[in-house]
Amino acid sequence: MGFLNYNKMIRALLLLSIVMLANLAKGQERRTSELYKTLKNRDSLIFEVGFNQCDLSPYDTLVSGDLEFYHDKGGPTYGKAAFIASVQKNICNGNVKPKRELVDSSLKVFPMYNNGVLYGAIQEGVHLFYIKESNGWKHTGTAAFTHLWLIDDGHWKLKRVLSYDHH
Repeated sequence: MGFLNYNKMIRALLLLSIVMLANLAKGQERRTSELYKTLKNRDSLIFEVGFNQCDLSPYDTLVSGDLEFYHDKGGPTYGKAAFIASVQKNICNGNVKPKRELVDSSLKVFPMYNNGVLYGAIQEGVHLFYIKESNGWKHTGTAAFTHLWLIDDGHWKLKRVLSYDHH
């Protein structure tokens, strides 16, 4: 009798796990959705254009004035002006230029609704960092990120950033 109850319990736990995983997957946007494509484009503007090419002009319209950026190694940065100054000083200073590359398969987007109306999204993923050396690019680190994007007056704004698990 105990063995049958144990098997039923294991089956019930497996079924519950499958249902929970299915619900988690359902919340994530498909890679083909407009929301996913929009936020992937915004990621490219923040990092490919801003971080990699040091053209910070997209930050004017993409970054919220009251941005909060939390970095597990460098500490917090508060506000758009401080964030731009930090990128200019630490990334675009002309000395050793780092490069960021998104791990494309890691990117996930989760929409956020208020009474059925889309108001924001969470974007998460993993990115790789490199430094230019005489013989090419050298991988220097990997980290995870979580971004909170909010729609502000019809435009997507980067509101909160968590940059963590740097190694």
